[in-house]
Amino acid sequence: MTGKNVTLRLLDKADREILKLPRPVKGAIYDFQHKFKTNPDSAGLRLKQLQGHDKLYSARVNDEYRALLLRLADDDWLIVSVKHRKDVYAHLDRLTYSVNRVTGGIEYVDLQVVQEEVLNSPVSRAAAPAEPAAPAEPAAPAEPVEPARPAEPAAPEPLFAKWSEQQLTDLGVAPSLIPVVAALTTEDQLLGLVEYAPQLTGEVLLALYDGKAYDDVLEQVTAPVAAPEPVDPEDFRAAAERPATIVTTTDEALREALEGEDFGRWKVFLHPTQAKLVTRDYSGPARVGGGPGTGKTIVALHRVKHLVERLPAGRNKPVLLTTYNKNLAADLRSRLLALGGETLLSRVEISHVDQLALRTVREAEPGNRKRIIDEAQAVREWRSLLDELGEDRWDAEFLNDEWTQVILGQAVTSRTEYFRARRAGRGGTVTRAERAEIWQLVERFTQRLDRLGVQTWDQIAERAAQLEVARARRIQALDRRREEAGGLDNIHVADGSGGWLRYRYRHIVVDEAQDLRPAHWKMLRAMTAPDRNDLFLVGDTHQRIYKNQVTLGSLGINIRGRSSKLSLSYRTTRQILRSALTLLGDETYDDLDGSSETLAGYRSVLSGAVPDLHRLNDWEEEREAIAALIESWGQMPHEQIAIAVPTNLMVSEVMKTLAQHGIRALEIGPDGPRGDSGVHVGTMFRFKGLEYQRMIIAGVTDGLVPRASVRQRRTTDPARYRTEMQRARSLLFVAATRARDSLDIFWHGEPSPFLKELIKVRPPVAA
Repeated sequence: MTGKNVTLRLLDKADREILKLPRPVKGAIYDFQHKFKTNPDSAGLRLKQLQGHDKLYSARVNDEYRALLLRLADDDWLIVSVKHRKDVYAHLDRLTYSVNRVTGGIEYVDLQVVQEEVLNSPVSRAAAPAEPAAPAEPAAPAEPVEPARPAEPAAPEPLFAKWSEQQLTDLGVAPSLIPVVAALTTEDQLLGLVEYAPQLTGEVLLALYDGKAYDDVLEQVTAPVAAPEPVDPEDFRAAAERPATIVTTTDEALREALEGEDFGRWKVFLHPTQAKLVTRDYSGPARVGGGPGTGKTIVALHRVKHLVERLPAGRNKPVLLTTYNKNLAADLRSRLLALGGETLLSRVEISHVDQLALRTVREAEPGNRKRIIDEAQAVREWRSLLDELGEDRWDAEFLNDEWTQVILGQAVTSRTEYFRARRAGRGGTVTRAERAEIWQLVERFTQRLDRLGVQTWDQIAERAAQLEVARARRIQALDRRREEAGGLDNIHVADGSGGWLRYRYRHIVVDEAQDLRPAHWKMLRAMTAPDRNDLFLVGDTHQRIYKNQVTLGSLGINIRGRSSKLSLSYRTTRQILRSALTLLGDETYDDLDGSSETLAGYRSVLSGAVPDLHRLNDWEEEREAIAALIESWGQMPHEQIAIAVPTNLMVSEVMKTLAQHGIRALEIGPDGPRGDSGVHVGTMFRFKGLEYQRMIIAGVTDGLVPRASVRQRRTTDPARYRTEMQRARSLLFVAATRARDSLDIFWHGEPSPFLKELIKVRPPVAA
């Protein structure tokens, strides 16, 4: 056997095992895989078949360690484990490998390790009922007495006794682990097994343990990763090609996997459901939803790479990757660079959507150099206008929302069109006479902005949408003329810039899709031809932190039948996840296309501490308690700690208190942290897309979360009240799900109403 065409893969579970080995061994493994692919029969590798196994072999990594490999075919090998040489041959009969009949993926289990680390571990023994103590020697009685027999302790109930072996197998639990599953009696044992079990086995068992119904687990956990075709349990080569076998093959990918950091691993290993979404061929626009930490952005980045790899050679940038703000766009750029290097980046345009709109407008209108104001400044201008007119019937924020969401959002250009415009989600009926008044005020307002030489981002987005829609119509007209002329171009109808009219992009990928404006969607739709794989959107409406609420179908983006959902969190522990979902309450959320969306099936296989709640008497006490908590964490890197608060003033006050305790802090601004090292402090808005080992949310007090002004609208403007309350819940949900290992929530005085259910099950810790 020569090494010319040898394939060597690394199983995901083996990678996790390798991460725990000493650094020199990791280097030896990297060298080993190169030598093995060059010539597996090299004497120095000592490749040999293990006794009692037809597919399992061992090979020398270095003097102390051996790689265990499955021979999938003559020239195709899979590393399933790396062990110290003294542990390789002791229990060969306990090494099992098979093709899962549900997923069609390869599963490897060392039953001896499972037995020792899960069922016979000190933790498991400590959790088990103690042996009854021997009765004390009785004192000599006056008359013989039969000694009392100690009561037999009740045997603990197995965790999975209510499900049959066949049911567990049908859910995808590895058959070799069924006896182990039947013996589990404690949560510690279950969590220990999850570490060593194949991924689907762990996900299924945790879902059942968390109380999910059998049919729900079958639908939400098993079905998404089930093989679409019948599985041949003897065909390991075919099994290695399925998404359920999470492997890597290239030298560079293996090096990334051995780096030992999450950042390296996400570039290499994709969960089967993620991999399917990345490579699927869609007949039109597609959307991927899912809760925080489920890897939506990872899917978007890998999708970009997948699309670029299928492009014909060239030097242009036919793929657009966009999101809603500058900070996230910069993060996408750095991660895409890490994923595919400069070669990948050279074919992709990366821009936040407002920047893209502004560039489009200035390209068409080079004389447009108006200063741009944000929403808060626009509302202030509305107030000034109403004051000057002596108008007190209308609220400035209401008028700004009506203008941006209805008039600009639907490209309304006349009073007659406004009379017919839909106001879905805006609540409260507005009469025809009132619409006439609003239209007149809007005209005065836009004239005011013109006089001041300013414009809003909403105006820019709408103008960009108009320009791109007009451009798309010209392209379509040219296509019709070309068809009529038998495929020939007419040079006299070329674009005015001197180039040929064409769509700007072939593919567009959108991250954090839930926060884009209607005008953004109209612009993006017009920037790419309606075709296969044209638009790919990822987002979660439970994390919507802006007012933009859209129905994509009404904007020409039809995702019906092409929507998918990720449900496995890779960031947040199960304990934090439960608390975060409680914060959402019973609110209903849309799916960007007129229907509702839920986080049903959203889960995590990570485990940690239950979040702590802290009640203090006032804001000063709260800040001091936060400083003391951070000091108690010792030498933990401060950049892995974050504090989210409701207002900018509170950011400054927290930073001042931390400084008094000698704790360096960095403010999170529009462009991210303002510095290199220190505790990150910012308003809840600033933490979208970020994650930390330890997360603190402070000031979660009634009147601050939500703001008192929101509560006041309960009777005066019920529709707006519901919208604002939902946004406030979403902000708190986003902040809570930034946490990887621990979450602490602080408040003073009366807690936020959003904490009511959490406090019931988790009383505040003593101050």
